[in-house]
Amino acid sequence: MSDPLRVAAPPTADPASAEGAYRWYVLVLAALTHTLVVGMPMMSLPVLFDEIGTELSLNLVQIGYVWGASSLLGVAMSLTGGVVGDRIGARRMLVIACLLAGVTGATRAFASDYGSLTATVLVAGLFPMAAPMNVHKTCGVWFSGKRLGMANGVVSAGMALGFLLGSLISATLLSPLLGGWRNVLLFYGVLAVIVGILWAFTRPGPDGDGRATAQGVRPSLRDSMLQVVRLRSVWLLAVAMFGIGGAIQGSLGYLPLYLRNAGWEPSTADSALASFHFASLLFTVPFTLLSDRMGVRRPLLLASALMLVVGFGLLSFVQGLIVWLAVLFAGITRDGYMATMMTLIIELRGVGPALAGTATGLILGLSRIGSVVAPPL
Repeated sequence: MSDPLRVAAPPTADPASAEGAYRWYVLVLAALTHTLVVGMPMMSLPVLFDEIGTELSLNLVQIGYVWGASSLLGVAMSLTGGVVGDRIGARRMLVIACLLAGVTGATRAFASDYGSLTATVLVAGLFPMAAPMNVHKTCGVWFSGKRLGMANGVVSAGMALGFLLGSLISATLLSPLLGGWRNVLLFYGVLAVIVGILWAFTRPGPDGDGRATAQGVRPSLRDSMLQVVRLRSVWLLAVAMFGIGGAIQGSLGYLPLYLRNAGWEPSTADSALASFHFASLLFTVPFTLLSDRMGVRRPLLLASALMLVVGFGLLSFVQGLIVWLAVLFAGITRDGYMATMMTLIIELRGVGPALAGTATGLILGLSRIGSVVAPPL
């Protein structure tokens, strides 16, 4: 017989259900990291160059070198940020990267001439590049199977959203609202610091932070890199990203300036750049879901790379309405390509979540080299 005075214990929350709900918070934060720490600050520069160049008396060649400098140190961080993330955990690396990205990004606001602008842009380009490979590594920690492609699609859409907003509102809305380009860059620095603080209070994944030590091994930084560089498939993806990264950086960096010099209104020229990222934003998640549904990655990567090549190639000689069509055509698969690439890297034999940061860092490092070389050319 039950005791009528005994009070039934309240039902306890299902730990698995709570963990499942928390992973969506982590996914949103990861996407916002791409938006606020990487995408918006990066794409603000091309649309702010007109204002910056006028105030600091910069010519087109100098602007090209400044734009290329934004990727130079990012090459080193792309190579090392993933390795360190594999060692200390993606979450810890994201805390460090976001905080330092905010501080160094804000220093660009104090540039007084070409030399100081180049120097501050050079340093500011270092730490944001530690974020992407650790964001995608975080997806590998919290998601698996078919949900992994979806998760990578969401965070890549976050990057596309950052590119879109950065190119769309930095010069036409934020600069007049905040009092000039300097305050816009300070504003982006503050946002990055806030994101870093949020990561500091985020708990580890269900199996840890994705560190190699959490999975029963403890390779050194050198051993992690050596294990990855022996994989032929990693190098094939890296060479592909060298070309893709250079094409995107070289084309988008100059697009607003060239259109303005061709007689386009400043807001219309900025909108052309924004439309590239808008198309990318719309199609990123559907593209990755298609990849998951078809169960193939490489054929879709080849098709999307071809679309980028055709779109950017058309921009070299078309005018008027065709410019818009070429930009949209190139933009459709931009971040879908990246999301599918990141998913493929994690799924590669010999990589997995434990070495995803190292492999992604190597591939993105070559991409950044292409981004440095292309703009001055």
